[in-house]
Amino acid sequence: MLNINDYPQQWEKHSRTQRLLRWLAWLWFVVLCAFCWQQMNHQTLWYFVTDAPNQLADISSRMWPPRWSYMESLWQPLWDTINIATLGTALGVVMAIPVAFLAARNTTPSQLLVRPIALFVIAASRSINSLIWALLLVAIMGPGLLAGIIAIALRSIGFVAKLMYEAIEEINATQVSAITATGASPMQILDYAVVPQIMPTFIGTTIFRWDINIRESTVLGLVGAGGIGLRLNESLATLAWPQVSLIFISILATVVFSEWVSARCRKAFI
Repeated sequence: MLNINDYPQQWEKHSRTQRLLRWLAWLWFVVLCAFCWQQMNHQTLWYFVTDAPNQLADISSRMWPPRWSYMESLWQPLWDTINIATLGTALGVVMAIPVAFLAARNTTPSQLLVRPIALFVIAASRSINSLIWALLLVAIMGPGLLAGIIAIALRSIGFVAKLMYEAIEEINATQVSAITATGASPMQILDYAVVPQIMPTFIGTTIFRWDINIRESTVLGLVGAGGIGLRLNESLATLAWPQVSLIFISILATVVFSEWVSARCRKAFI
C-alpha cells in the first residue's frame, strides 16, 4: 500500500541546486549589465545626449517638407539598388548551392577534409557584413555597381548555404534508399530524391535573402559601391536635409515593395 508520507508535502518545480544555479545566473547577468553600463558612461558625453531632443527637433524641421523635385535624380539610383540586390542574390545562390552540398553530412564526399572547408566558407561569409565586403571590394576594384554586387553575393553565400545544408541533412532517408535501390547513379539520386525535398527551402531562402539584400544594398553607396546610398552620402555631406528626407521615404517605399514582392513569390512558389 502506498503511504502518503513517502512523498513530499510541497511540490517544487526546481531543486535546490537548480535554484542556486538560476540565482547565480541572474547575479552574473546583473553584474554584466552594471559593467556594460559603467563602460558606456565612461565613453559617453552626456551633454550631447541631453541635447539630443533639441538637435532632433532642429533637423526634423529642416527635413520637412521633402524636396519632391529631387525625385527625378533618384529613379536611376533606386533601380541600381534593386539590380545590386537581385544580381548579388543570384550570384550568391549559385555559389552557395555547391557549398551547401559539400557541407551536409549526407552529401559531402569527405567529412574530414571537404566538410570543414565548406563550413569555414559559410562561417567566413556570415561573419563579415556586406558593408565591410563592399568597403574592401571598392578598395580593390574601385567604386561602382560591380563591387556592390559581389559584396552582396559574398554575404549571401553563408546565409543561403547554411539553411540549405541543414535542410539537406534533414531529408527523408527512405526516399533516398528507394531511389538508390533502383540502381540510380549519384546524380540521379540527387535529382530525384534530394532536390525535390529541399526545393521549398531553397525557394523560400532565396526569396528571403533577396528581401534582406534590398535593405543592405541601400547603404552600400556610403562606401562607393553604387545605389541610392551614393545620393544619401552626397546629401548628408552637403546638409541637404530635404533631400535626405526624400531619400528616406524612397528607401522605405522600396523596402515595402520588396516585402510585397517576396510575399507574393512565397505564396506562388511554396
